[in-house]
Amino acid sequence: MNVPNTLTMSRFILIPLFLALYFYDYSIAALIVVLLAGLTDVLDGYIARRNGQITVTGMMLDPLADKLMMLAVIVALLAGGSLPWEAFGVMAFREVGMIITTAYFYFTGYKTVPANRLGKLTAVVYYLAILLLFLEEPGGTAVLWCGIGLSYVASGIYFVKFRMLNRASS
Repeated sequence: MNVPNTLTMSRFILIPLFLALYFYDYSIAALIVVLLAGLTDVLDGYIARRNGQITVTGMMLDPLADKLMMLAVIVALLAGGSLPWEAFGVMAFREVGMIITTAYFYFTGYKTVPANRLGKLTAVVYYLAILLLFLEEPGGTAVLWCGIGLSYVASGIYFVKFRMLNRASS
């Protein structure tokens, strides 16, 4: 297993750690775990591209780790009363939908599309919203809604590119 894949796998371990810290009222420590997960996401992609270590395993596990961490965060924020139900619903719908469709496409032999720049910007906006929500600063929910909007646009772009890629290769 290469370094990028090891960093990706570490995010799966950080999910239960985050949840335990959050639900035992160590919210700042939980926030640090989320930010650490974000850092490993940036690092694994950078190292994989720089060293030519992009693998099929990494291309599948990296977005899965990201989506599962985000689901854990929004479940925790919802349970803690910091996230409106509506935001939780549309975020959970997208994250679960992306997990299911990506898995289906992968296991049926379709080519996958790497994350687009708007998707990366969405992640930055989500992390900013999470930071604001955890620190109970104003504007966290508004920033989150911006991230949600960006995430749906990024998903639309992803699916258009996916169709073009797989239509061209058939």
